[in-house]
Amino acid sequence: MRTPFILVVVGLFLSACSQNGTTYSLKTGDAETTIYSGDKPVLSYVHQETMPPEGIDSLYKRSAYIHPLWSPGGERLTRIQPPDHYHHYGIWNPWTRTHFADYKVDFWNLIANEGTVRFAEYLDTYEEPHKAGFRVRQEHIYFKKDGSEGVAIDEVWEVSVFDTEKPVYVVDLSFTLNSPLEEGITLEAYRYGGGLGFRATEKWGPDNSTVLTSEGKTRVDADGTGARWVIIEGESSVPEGRSGILFLSHPANRSHPEPMRVWPPDSNEGKENVYFEFCPIRHQEWILEPNRDYTLNYRMVVFDGAMSSETAETYWKLFSNQ
Repeated sequence: MRTPFILVVVGLFLSACSQNGTTYSLKTGDAETTIYSGDKPVLSYVHQETMPPEGIDSLYKRSAYIHPLWSPGGERLTRIQPPDHYHHYGIWNPWTRTHFADYKVDFWNLIANEGTVRFAEYLDTYEEPHKAGFRVRQEHIYFKKDGSEGVAIDEVWEVSVFDTEKPVYVVDLSFTLNSPLEEGITLEAYRYGGGLGFRATEKWGPDNSTVLTSEGKTRVDADGTGARWVIIEGESSVPEGRSGILFLSHPANRSHPEPMRVWPPDSNEGKENVYFEFCPIRHQEWILEPNRDYTLNYRMVVFDGAMSSETAETYWKLFSNQ
């Protein structure tokens, strides 16, 4: 059953927009499920384990992430397995510093060989007038000291794409966490972990892309601050010459305005350095009690051309029902 939050958001969103007649659909293959707008792909969710490039440690393999994400004009906006961080996977959200019982598990830095995140099963897929989506279950796996494995967190992703009168893609993401561990799990405060992470296309660097938050922060000073929304955009090959994503955090999320990790201009020697994350544990740990649901809700508005801060604020008010 879909969460009441998603149903409310869908109703509000559809009632506020004029439909443009686009048909959304899904196609599932051996490795991924792709949502289409007409005959154009919007995004792919990868359920098959992806191996790293030849010669790179196989510990970097994983599934359960979104890549590619395309702009309406067909520009690929995500990237996986960049040489500087082979554990980066498009749009994904593993936790970094966690502990329970006598275990300390890093689900983010796969090379640590302490844990990983895997696709478990599809719970639902749907194609309806003007929208399409799916629900999947993912497992945060920890590696036991005896060589076996256990599940530390069950996570349900719901990903939906909606129609709108504007030439944009609107993607809603709902992440629900539930720990089956008898003692639960603590997600320690750290600058990386969980929320919504985004590694941008290799085309973008400090000279041809920008970051702007709802609080007026940029790539220079956004890291560690909080925001309702963030616009990340850069040079692309579409006729408009630019493409981007507006990331929206819902006010019901665990921490709001939500703290962020934003790479400053000198990251990776100033090259291919666009990384962003809404990070709800940036400043305060989060204890997940056993067998209890915790949900984070986000929206992405994917566009070509330019987006003003006024337009971003309008999208956020619609999303947050304010």
